Parts: sequence; C-alpha cells; structure tokens
Amino acid sequence: MGRKSIRGGVCALGSDRIQFDFEFDGVRYRPTLKRSPTEANLKRARKQLEEIKQRIAAGTFVFEEEFPDYRFIKNVESPRKRRTCDQVFDEFLLACDSRVAKKDLAYVTAQGYRKLLAQIWRPEIGPRIFDEIRYSELAKIANAYQWSKKTYNNAISVIRCAFDYGYRDHPEKHNPASGLSCLRMTKKDRPVVAPFTIQEAELLISRLYADWGEAIGNYDEFRFFTGLRPSEQIALLVTDYDDRRAVLSVTKARVLRRDKDRTKTQEDRDVELCPRALDVLQRQLALRQKYVAAGKIRHEHLFFLDDGRPISDPEITRWRWSQSITALGIRRRGPYHARHSSVTWQLMLGKNLLWVAKQHGHSVEVMLRMYAAWLDGATAADIQAIKQAMERRPAAGGAIPDVRAAISAVNAGTNRERLIEIRPPKSPEFGSRLAVGKCPSDSNLRNDSQKKWRRGWDCSRLRRESSASLRTDACASSKIAARFCRTRVGSSTHPAPPKIEKGLRAGPFLGGEGGIRTHVPELPDHPISSRRRYDHFGTSPVNLKLYRIYLSFYGVNLSNIAL
Repeated sequence: MGRKSIRGGVCALGSDRIQFDFEFDGVRYRPTLKRSPTEANLKRARKQLEEIKQRIAAGTFVFEEEFPDYRFIKNVESPRKRRTCDQVFDEFLLACDSRVAKKDLAYVTAQGYRKLLAQIWRPEIGPRIFDEIRYSELAKIANAYQWSKKTYNNAISVIRCAFDYGYRDHPEKHNPASGLSCLRMTKKDRPVVAPFTIQEAELLISRLYADWGEAIGNYDEFRFFTGLRPSEQIALLVTDYDDRRAVLSVTKARVLRRDKDRTKTQEDRDVELCPRALDVLQRQLALRQKYVAAGKIRHEHLFFLDDGRPISDPEITRWRWSQSITALGIRRRGPYHARHSSVTWQLMLGKNLLWVAKQHGHSVEVMLRMYAAWLDGATAADIQAIKQAMERRPAAGGAIPDVRAAISAVNAGTNRERLIEIRPPKSPEFGSRLAVGKCPSDSNLRNDSQKKWRRGWDCSRLRRESSASLRTDACASSKIAARFCRTRVGSSTHPAPPKIEKGLRAGPFLGGEGGIRTHVPELPDHPISSRRRYDHFGTSPVNLKLYRIYLSFYGVNLSNIAL
C-alpha cells in the first residue's frame, strides 16, 4: 500500500515560505508563497489548495493570478480555458435561446439582449479576458452614450445578466457588473397618453379607407373600438371570433414576425364587441370570403393586407397610418394611441373600472396611473358623440372632406368658447363727472322685474337681509350712491324670480354681492357650474379699492359710502 500524505499538499519551506503541491494540465507544480509556516497559515493554505483544485476541475484556474511570483512562470502553459467576454456572451445567449425554446423567456427579450450586446458591449470589451474587466470600465462605457432612461436601463440590464451568468463559475470573486444600477423611471419619463377625440378618429378612419382600401381601413377602424394591442390584433384567427356570444378571444400575440401562445401580460381574455366593432368585423369576414374565392388567401388570419398576405409585423402598416394622419393635418400620433383612445372613451362613458381593465388586458393600477385624467370631466356632447360612434358607423364614413374643412370640423368639435366677456359700461349711462344718469323710467335701465335672479343668493333669508341693510346704509350716507342704488336688488321686497330670456342684455346694472357686480353676457348651458358665468366682487377692502379706482375714471367717489 502507498503511503498516505498527512500534509495535504501543503508544507513549510524554510522559515518564511509555504509550498503547494498540485497538478495542472498534466504537469506537477510546486509553487511557494511568502508566508510564515505557522499552524494557522498552514491551515489556511490547505483550504486555498482545495479551492485551487476545484477551479482546475472547472477550468477556471489562472496560474498567474494565484502565484504571480513563481520563478518558472514562463514555463507554465497559457491557460487554454480562460474565457474572453465574447465567449461568455455567446454562452449567455445560448442559455437565453434555450429558455426561449422552453417558453421561459420571450423571443423579443432574447433578441433585445443579442442586439444590445452586439452594438454596445462587444465592440468595447468583447476580445478582453472576462475576469479582468473592472466596474469603472463598465460604468465608463455606459455613461459615454446619450441615452434615454429606458435605453440606459436596457443596456445595463443585459450586461448585468451576462456577467451574472459568467461569474457563476467564480463564486469566490466579486462581480463588477453588480455595482451598475438602473435609473428610476418617473411619471414624466413615460410616454404621454394623447388619445384621439371621436371627431379626429372618424376623420382618420375615413381617410384610411380612401387611401388604402377596405382591408387596411377595417384593420385600423377595428382597433379604435376594441382597444387591442397591435401584436394581439395581427395574431387573431377566424376561429377566435364567437358569433353566438359576440366576443373575441385574445390568447396569443405576434412579435417580430414570430407567433407566441400568450399575450403581453400572459393572461387570456374575452373582448366584448360593441355594435360598431361587430359591424367592422362582419364587413371584414365578408371581404375575406371574397379573397378566399379569388384565391388570394390561404391562411386563417382574420386581418390581412390589401393583397391578401397576413400582417406579419405591426410596423408594416405604420407608414400607411403616418401618411394618412399627415395628410389630414391633425396632431401626429402613433397607431398605439388608438388603444389609448378606446380606454379613455370607455372611461368617459362611465364604464366600470374593473370591466374596462379586463377588456383591455391590464391591471386597474396601470389603468388609473395612465388614464385617470379621463375618469371625470367629459361634456355631455362628447359622451353623446362617443355613444353614437360606438353604436353605428357615420353615414358618410367613406367620404373624405377637404383638408381645411376637416380641420375646421375637428376644431368645432373640440374647441368650445368658455371665456366670459366683460364689457365696461359706457360713460353716459353709468355716470359722469356730475354723477347724473337717466331717470328710473328709462327703458335701458333695468327694473326689479328684469333683474337676474341667482339661486343660492337671492333665496337666502340671511343674505337678503344683510344685502338689504348694506344697500340701505350705503344709500343713506351718500347722495352720489343714491343714483346707483335706486334699484333694490336682493332686498326683502324682491319679487318672485321671473323667467329669464336667453341672450345678451344691453345696459349696465349694479347689485349682487356687496352691491357691486360687473356686467357679463348670458352664456349657454355648460357642464361647469353656473357660478362661473359671473364675475362677482365681494365687500372685501381689496375688491372695493379696485372698484373705487375703476369708478374714479368717471368722477365717482365711493369713499363716503358706509360699509
């Protein structure tokens, strides 16, 4: 029997060195390290030797790093398994392809990794030895580009994943890429949601039909009234439509010309179709039958190009969309904003939040973060227009108006007059330097029966009494004020509120809060509270001071009025 070593491949050499004994690539080596051969150092050296043998077995041992002072270092063969960054990247991408085949990783994600490594990291560090890369070098490369936050985060994410994969062979070493951190995405860094108004959508749909035909027109009109993602819509098959329940089953997507059996959120859903979407779908199925009869279609996809080919990528139809929206002259937005428009229209109609989130395949949290601005504030006219659009197609949907007429129609539907015009009173009717005015019998001066009755002010007993006492004291203290307070508006003797005719009334009048009220025109009904139709001046010192300055131009002095 052979003699078993009791030293474990480590022994003292002299009084100041420790010798190691091991085999590397079939050659026996006995390098030394300058350490005092104490019992503690010998124990530490045996543990180090065990780690060296493990790395030799794994093919990751580097002789120069472990024993840099070895005097026969030139005789040691170069490490044949010391990997470069390119080799690590290749192994990492092979592992990603394996995950894609097992449906554990999205194909688009793996392709994004491949593209970023080829464009950014391989040209900089590809030929270099993998474990010689330092954190400062990686940070310098990442900071050299003028990227957006999202692009920066994508570049950092792929290098961290690749280095994490490579350093699993070196658990005892520090991974320099672990120090790279992604940037925080704020609300302002995310794409702005800019949905179409229903008037803009109808104009764009009509233009798409006229420019590119029925196949593309149906494709774009359908997305406005279902809110499908482009990747989901181009993957739809004829069998996904349930005619009996009038729903569309969304269970798959097509990304980068490849079909996958799941959606972006990896959740299947059934989309309920409104009457407008059903009408589009029926026309699309009828058109498909014509293409099948003509021999142009030999696939099961629901939507297709004008020549019958399936839509393999959403970008194929994007340039058509861009040309049509540019020709109309309205604000340029991408096709994905048709989905945003569908969500906002449903919210403006007051649909249930959970139902809207389920219909469009996202969480309630995402919906509230992106579309909360459209939960309230829709006008009755907008709501009525959206309801009509979802119920039926416009009668003249195929006709394209002149560009100027189209823009005028959009502006007329979206821009409403909301400004209140305040006209200054004319000097002869309001007052002069002698503070004279027309007699009470003048038809241009309002009497009690012509005063505007305001709910909440004239009906309040306390305000009527306070307003009456204010005007009485003011009139009693000034002869000039008597000319302006000849009509007692809001007093206890105020008659029942008469029916007010619509339209502008000529001539100034006074009254209201603090006995002072500017003249404003009568405005039509508006969803904003009617209190905003008027410009009220209270009895605060600031308001009275402003009004004194205003009346001083006509020689009227209010300094003697008792308040």
